[in-house]
Amino acid sequence: MIRVLIVEDHEIVRRGLKHVFSDEFPELETGEAENSRMALELITTQIWDLVLLDINIPGRNGLEVLAEVKRLRPRTPVLVLSAYPDEEFAVRSLKLGASGYLNKSLAADEILAAAKKVLAGGKYVTASLAEKLAALLGGDGQQPPHASLSCRELQVLRLVASGRTIKEIAAEMALSEKTVGTYRGRIARKLGLHSNVDLTRYALKHRLVD
Repeated sequence: MIRVLIVEDHEIVRRGLKHVFSDEFPELETGEAENSRMALELITTQIWDLVLLDINIPGRNGLEVLAEVKRLRPRTPVLVLSAYPDEEFAVRSLKLGASGYLNKSLAADEILAAAKKVLAGGKYVTASLAEKLAALLGGDGQQPPHASLSCRELQVLRLVASGRTIKEIAAEMALSEKTVGTYRGRIARKLGLHSNVDLTRYALKHRLVD
C-alpha cells in the first residue's frame, strides 16, 4: 500500500494525478487537499509515503507548507509541482527540504519516474533544471533581486501583482492589513521599486504570476 497526499487547488489536476498514480500503483490510497489548511491538517493527523505539493495554493503558500511539512514530518518526501519557471522556485524548494521539483507541463511518465525515485529515497530534478541549478550554485548565473525575498514576501508580491488589495491579501493570508503593508514595504525596498504598477511589471517580467 502506498499513501500519496495530493495538495492542489484544481480538482481536474488532482483527478489527473490520481489517475496516473492508480494506473502505476494498484494498491494506492490517496488524500486530497485544496488549500494549505487542509494540507497541514492531513499531514498532522496521518502518515503519508509521498506528498505532491503545488506551490500555488490558497492560504499559506506552498513553500511555507513545505517548510511546515518538513518540520512536522521530516522523513516524509515531498515532490513539488509548479507551473512557474523552474529556476524561480526550485532552489527555494530544495533548500527547504523538497525531494524533487517538477513543472506541471511534464508528461505523466516523467512525473511517475520522479515519484518512484523519491519513494525509493532519492532526489529528482529534470536534466534541464539540473543544468540551471549548477549554473546558479556555481556562480555562473546571476541571482534576480527577488531571490532576496522571504517566502512570505514572495507570496505578497505575487498577490499584489495579481491585483489583490491589501485587505484581500490580509484575508487570504490570515494576516492583519498592517502586517501585509509592512511586507509590501520590505518588498519595495528590496526590489528598488515603489508603486504596485512597478511591482506588477516586475512580477510579470520574471514570470512570478500567470
